Amino acid sequence: FSLNLTADCNAVLKALQPIFQEQGMTETVHNWEDHGYLATYIKKNGSFANLRIHPHGLVLVDLQSYNDHMKGREEVEQLLNKVEEKMKELFHGSIKRVKRLPSILRGGVIDRYWPTADGRLVEYDIDEVVYDEDSPFQNIKILHSKQFGNILILSGDVNLAESDLAYTQAIMGSGKEDYTGKEVLILGGGDGGILYEIVKLKPKMVTMVASNIDQMVIDGCKKYMRKTCGDVLDNLKGECYQVLIEDCIPVLKRYAKEGRMFDYVINDLTAVPISTSPEEDSTWEFLRLILDLSMKVLKQDGKYFTQGNCINLTDALTLYEEQLSRLYCPVEFSKETVCVPSYMELY
Repeated sequence: FSLNLTADCNAVLKALQPIFQEQGMTETVHNWEDHGYLATYIKKNGSFANLRIHPHGLVLVDLQSYNDHMKGREEVEQLLNKVEEKMKELFHGSIKRVKRLPSILRGGVIDRYWPTADGRLVEYDIDEVVYDEDSPFQNIKILHSKQFGNILILSGDVNLAESDLAYTQAIMGSGKEDYTGKEVLILGGGDGGILYEIVKLKPKMVTMVASNIDQMVIDGCKKYMRKTCGDVLDNLKGECYQVLIEDCIPVLKRYAKEGRMFDYVINDLTAVPISTSPEEDSTWEFLRLILDLSMKVLKQDGKYFTQGNCINLTDALTLYEEQLSRLYCPVEFSKETVCVPSYMELY
């Protein structure tokens, strides 16, 4: 509750006490004089409520209980309804805003909460854990969403969902490129989405390699992300593609030494780092190294595609663009913003 006036801490406490006492909850009150009150109400079943009253006009009620059934949730709703009614009765028209947040389910078998790139917490409609394994490199999860299908999550980072063709199309040039008869190098892309879409366009050869590309990611995706990767991950070699389970940095150095050149390099390794201090962040060093090595294997008229990051991370994105001016060869660049469904943000 956000009030238009100073909160009378004693009045709020006395008005709400009977509501919690009716529930058989014992009360403990802490008073910090000019800093308001904290009242804790505890029930015999372990449920508890925190009532925090700030003198400047903010009243917070937090309820926690172990309820995995509808009846328990209804009891919580009824209690909150009574608190809201009493507060409106007490302050009449002086309440500026009432905000009731939905329940956060903690410790469940299915984790529904995942952060966006810019640090906001999103609750997904996850209803099944499809795959959950630890590889030598990372934790690999594939979770099923009612809206987005299966979602690949690597070490807590939402990578790609079956709904996210927009991401794959954008990192390939949004349908504006002709891959027919071309040599293509994919860095990363362990979910197989980019490889699957490019193979359809009849390239001469596609080579997919990544920094410690994880065989367990490929194994999970070829079984549970087939709407994204089709059958291209069933074999590491096809008529016009090969998948190398190797570190991409030595491979890029080898290709540069051999003089092997590509029409397209598509970097799906890592997003632009959130940090805006590139001198202190090893991810920036890795990104610059990949950029430089990629330019050495890219034909004079070739194109390099990569992901940026969430559109809200303006400082980091600007810093990335500055790195492009520091490459050993001059480059021109353009950018495109797309909505990636499962990211729930513009990218």
